[in-house]
Amino acid sequence: MNLQPELEPALTLAGQGRVLRAFGDEITVLLSGDQTGGKYAMLLDVAPPGGGPPPHSHENEDELFYVLEGRASFLANGEWTEVLPGTAAFLPKGSIHTFKNVGDTPLKLMVTVSPAGFEKFFGKCADEFAKPGAPDMASIIGLAAKHGIHFAQP
Repeated sequence: MNLQPELEPALTLAGQGRVLRAFGDEITVLLSGDQTGGKYAMLLDVAPPGGGPPPHSHENEDELFYVLEGRASFLANGEWTEVLPGTAAFLPKGSIHTFKNVGDTPLKLMVTVSPAGFEKFFGKCADEFAKPGAPDMASIIGLAAKHGIHFAQP
C-alpha cells in the first residue's frame, strides 16, 4: 500500500523560474516544494560582491551548495574556507553556517534544500524588501523564527 501520493515529473525551463530578491541576493526558484512533494527545493542564488547571509542555522533544512561562478567563502564548523567554482558544500540543519561572496564579480551558487520550505521563507522576505522604504528587519527576524531559521549572535 503506497501512502504517498504519486509525484509528477517537473521541469522548469530556462528563464521560467520564479525570481525573488532580498538581502541583495537574487534567488531563482528552479524547483519548489510544490513540485517535489515538499522533499526538495532547487534554487539558483546570485550574490553580489560582499553579499551573503549572516551566520544562521536551520531547524528543518539541510542545504547543499555547488559553486558555479565566482569566489565564495563558507563558514562551517566555526571556520571560514575560501573556495572556487566546482566546490560542493553540505551544511546540515542545526549547524551554524553561511557563505559570502569574497570576489569582485557576482557569485552564482546552485542550492538544494531538503526538505523544501526555504523558498517560501525567502519569498516572504522578498515581499518585505519590495515594500517602499527600508525592510522591517523585526518582521524578517520573526518570519525566520516561524520557518525555524535562527541568526547566530555576533
